[in-house]
Amino acid sequence: MEAKAIHRYIGSSPRKMRLIIDLIRGKNVNYALETLHFSSKHASQDAEKVLRSAIANLMNKDENTRHEPADLFVKEVYVNQGPTIKRISPAPMGRAYRIRKRSCHLTIVVATKA
Repeated sequence: MEAKAIHRYIGSSPRKMRLIIDLIRGKNVNYALETLHFSSKHASQDAEKVLRSAIANLMNKDENTRHEPADLFVKEVYVNQGPTIKRISPAPMGRAYRIRKRSCHLTIVVATKA
């Protein structure tokens, strides 16, 4: 059994988010939560929130059976690029530099081992 959680329009670049996501791919849920909680990267807060949501989705999917967190693992994790907001910063001699504020979409799939 598996469940999915998606968080869209995260205000972090996809490249920074992938650094965090690669740490938890295929790992046990308890280990992944520990890793994200104690990581110093800012993107890990959003990733932890999505992982907790995926776990809750799995628990609520089938209320008749009880799933132990030790039996769950992160089956799939991927980050897609979201829309880029373009801003302009003044530059010398009347020019302008373009600032690209990137965003990303994060998807986490959690499944049971058995």
